[in-house]
Amino acid sequence: MPLRGLNEDQRSAAMALLGHNLIIASAGTGKTSTIVGRIAYLLQTGIDPSKILLLTFTNKASGEMIARLEKFFSKAIVSKIQSGTFHAVSYRWLKERYPKITLKQPSELKTLFRSIYEKRNFKRMALDLEPFSSIYLYDQYSLYQNASLDGFDIWFLEKYPEHEPLMDIYLHIIEEFEADKRVYGFVSFNDLLLWIKDDLLQKSIEFDEVLVDEYQDTNTLQSSLIDTLRPKSLFCVGDYDQSIYAFNGANIENISTFTTRYKGAEVFTLKTNYRSTAPILSLANRVIELNERIYPKKLEVGRVGKSYPPRLLMYNELFEQYQAISTEIKKSHVPNDNIAVIFRNNASADGIEASLRELSIPCKRKGGTSFFEAREVKFLLDLMALLINPKDMMAFIHVFEFSKGIGSALSKEFFQSLTHFGEGNLAVGVLAPKVFTLPKLNPNKNIQLGLFDDDLEIGSVSRFASLDLGEAIRSHPLLKHPRLSKDGVLFFKEYFNFMKSVRGSKYPSTILQKAISSNLYGMIIDILSTQRAQLKTGAIDPTKKELSIERIQRKAKLLLELSSHYKDLHRFVNAMVLGGSELSEGEGVNLLTVHASKGLEFSEVYVVDLMDGRFPNRKLMSKGGSIEEERRLFYVAVTRAKDKLFLSLAKTDRIKKIDFLPSPFLYEAGLLKHPK
Repeated sequence: MPLRGLNEDQRSAAMALLGHNLIIASAGTGKTSTIVGRIAYLLQTGIDPSKILLLTFTNKASGEMIARLEKFFSKAIVSKIQSGTFHAVSYRWLKERYPKITLKQPSELKTLFRSIYEKRNFKRMALDLEPFSSIYLYDQYSLYQNASLDGFDIWFLEKYPEHEPLMDIYLHIIEEFEADKRVYGFVSFNDLLLWIKDDLLQKSIEFDEVLVDEYQDTNTLQSSLIDTLRPKSLFCVGDYDQSIYAFNGANIENISTFTTRYKGAEVFTLKTNYRSTAPILSLANRVIELNERIYPKKLEVGRVGKSYPPRLLMYNELFEQYQAISTEIKKSHVPNDNIAVIFRNNASADGIEASLRELSIPCKRKGGTSFFEAREVKFLLDLMALLINPKDMMAFIHVFEFSKGIGSALSKEFFQSLTHFGEGNLAVGVLAPKVFTLPKLNPNKNIQLGLFDDDLEIGSVSRFASLDLGEAIRSHPLLKHPRLSKDGVLFFKEYFNFMKSVRGSKYPSTILQKAISSNLYGMIIDILSTQRAQLKTGAIDPTKKELSIERIQRKAKLLLELSSHYKDLHRFVNAMVLGGSELSEGEGVNLLTVHASKGLEFSEVYVVDLMDGRFPNRKLMSKGGSIEEERRLFYVAVTRAKDKLFLSLAKTDRIKKIDFLPSPFLYEAGLLKHPK
């Protein structure tokens, strides 16, 4: 049975008397085994499985626990246990009582919210204050529902007292929003918990025990829902040192005040760590002990065998750090999927991913778009690919699809035309055409498909008389193409200018620099940043556009940095493009933010960019975070490592011309000594 495999601490917790029990389960101490053991104990003592409720933060977690129980109990028994995330369980209950409700995604509800918001005329109020956007107001309202039991106005004005003149309007928007949802039967994820809580106040659902996993991540609403359930027994498992979701509404006070809120509560501590070696645990403890100790605990090492002390890796420059770590990984004998690179900010991922790609090391990013799949990066690589292989029609199509009014079919026709003009050579066809008649692109005209007869429907160049094109473009035979628009001509002009600028260039960095500084790439930046900043109303958010431009430019500079290590364009493009899909799929090095790494473990872990300002993230701290929260993030990151831990930093960022100081956590860990 599950209880036999537990250690003394785990077994004591699993066999606790019914009541209010809190289990402090630090990283790697076997919390899942303890929860499974607890449920097994309840079943063995005669508790009705339908009177057991297991609440988790992912359906995967609850599924794993249920699967373990099915190894010891029949499926008929285990299936009666109610389990799942807070939202999944609440949705099942609500559907039974309100079968007509429709769960809506946040993006859909934001549209409804905006339709109500836009009926208000803020400009007529003649205030100096700029009202919050509908999206931001919606996000704040959603956060409030998770974080507070007070009225929205009380909670909101504590954060933004200067918005008091607008508070009545904000409240009216929210009231109308809630009324519309009721009329149409729409519910949000927050509503699932709020509705169930209201229902429980009128009609309780009786449980002999409610078990809560990752209790430190519960928010105020979830804690209130647990109380409203009024179970006979409560079994909460968590670790206050791993509470890292304050930005998402998690309330660390739920776990820190457990014994004061529940009189007579028992606290059990799982103190044996089976994941990490003694040196790794020692480092983690030295840092996290600087946070306030809510419940005393001292982790013990449950592993035996050889151990390696954590290593500090220091580099002069940011990108040098990423390349050196990639080289270290290349030399490792550990399977790639058992290695993780963990970072505080997603911006760190591009550099490490690019460096791994350069060494043909497969990797996978959890969340976010792969650096090499970003459209701005693919565009630059497609430009390079066409220079080394003028017959790469797909690369050409990808480039010209960016132009307004030019799709893949028309891009293909342009490619065929330009190749025809150059007698098989694309570059000649673009810059110095030898043939001035359009090719017979559609010899068998199909009226149903709307294809034109090229000989009869050649376009008139006079269509473009008002455009500033220059003689080379104005006389180009491509302008005779009947489906070429003014936007298409201007796009072709900039492609022509780029091709002309790199004629005779040899080095990848030279060519790429000319591409990045070209008007052609400027058009791509504007197209992509506009798309990414567009609201559903069609309006462009200038702040989002500015941020998008900055991110696009940063990716371009990173690719340029990569190219500086190559003297041959073929080798550079091959390293960046060929095998790209294989290097981003399947098993590979794990690239993870600290938040995404939680709950996982790896033989080798690299925690990168440990510079003050990046980790801890001072910018987020200034917006309501804390050094304690950042320290907990560091603790989570380093305790992902089982065997080897590497902590790295750089002294400068050459691209941004920034100098860095080491993270204070490196001093706290004892890896650096404070200068005298």
